[in-house]
Amino acid sequence: MNMQSDPQGRPGRLGRSILAVVAGIVVGIVLSVGTDWGLHLIGLVPAPAQNERWPNQLLLLAAVYRSIYGVIASYVIARLAPNRPMGHSLLAGALGTLVCTLAAFATWSSTVGQHWYAVALLLTAIPTAWIGAKLRQMQFRTETTAV
Repeated sequence: MNMQSDPQGRPGRLGRSILAVVAGIVVGIVLSVGTDWGLHLIGLVPAPAQNERWPNQLLLLAAVYRSIYGVIASYVIARLAPNRPMGHSLLAGALGTLVCTLAAFATWSSTVGQHWYAVALLLTAIPTAWIGAKLRQMQFRTETTAV
């Protein structure tokens, strides 16, 4: 499969697939980092450069909003995917699982007492990807039956 444009100037399916996954991942990262910075600006959490641990209640809040953002990001992926929206979203969920696994290994010794957070992020990557894609599929069915 090549990444050349078709005769009408539209990117090929592989290019659109990659764009869909990257766009969704960027949405999830921007929302998560933006919320982290917003919480820092209002004085709720320490700045990342301070290397201070977040208390468990704030980690729970972060796990919740990151899960919501995971659903939103996966919805975006499914919405932009040229075909097989669930497959695209689950691919991003698998990538998220891989990144969370690597991050858990990298930070395990520095997060004593807060290992649950790394494990929670790891365990929610695939389910949030599935939910986001499922929401898009449900919306698509509603749109096609309304026409």
